[in-house]
Amino acid sequence: MSQSKSLYEQDFNLWCEDTAEKIRTADYTQIDWENLLQEVTGLAGRDRRELESRLVTLYEHLLKRYYLDLSNNYRGWEITILRTKLAIKRILKDSPSLNKYFYEIADDCFQEASKIVVKEYGLGSFPKNNPFSTDINQLLGDKDGNVTN
Repeated sequence: MSQSKSLYEQDFNLWCEDTAEKIRTADYTQIDWENLLQEVTGLAGRDRRELESRLVTLYEHLLKRYYLDLSNNYRGWEITILRTKLAIKRILKDSPSLNKYFYEIADDCFQEASKIVVKEYGLGSFPKNNPFSTDINQLLGDKDGNVTN
C-alpha cells in the first residue's frame, strides 16, 4: 500500500493506470483503496462544480445578450451561449442524475451571474429574479435565451 500511495503522490497518471490494471486483473489486495475512494468521491464533486460553473456562464451571457445594448458584442455572446448550452447538455447526458441538482442550483447560479455582470458593466438594471426559463429543456433548447414574461 505504501508503494501505491507513494506512486499516487509521485505520478498521478501512472497511479491511475496501475490502479486500473489491478482492478482489471482482480488484484484487489494491492489496490490503494484510500486514494481510490478519495478520487471516486471527488469525481461527483467535480461534475457538480462543472455544472455550476457552466450554468453561471450561461446566465452571464444571456443577461448580457438580452439586457445590454451592445450589439457589437451580440455575436460573441451568442457563440458563448451556444457553446455553454452544448457543454451543459454533455454533462447532463453523461450524468443524468445531475438534472435534479440543476434545479437546486439554478437560482443561486443566476444570482451569482447577475452580480458578476453588474460588477463587470457597472449597471444595476438587471432583473432580480431569473427571467429565463427554469425548464432544463427550454433553457438548453435551440433558441437563445427563452426570456419569460
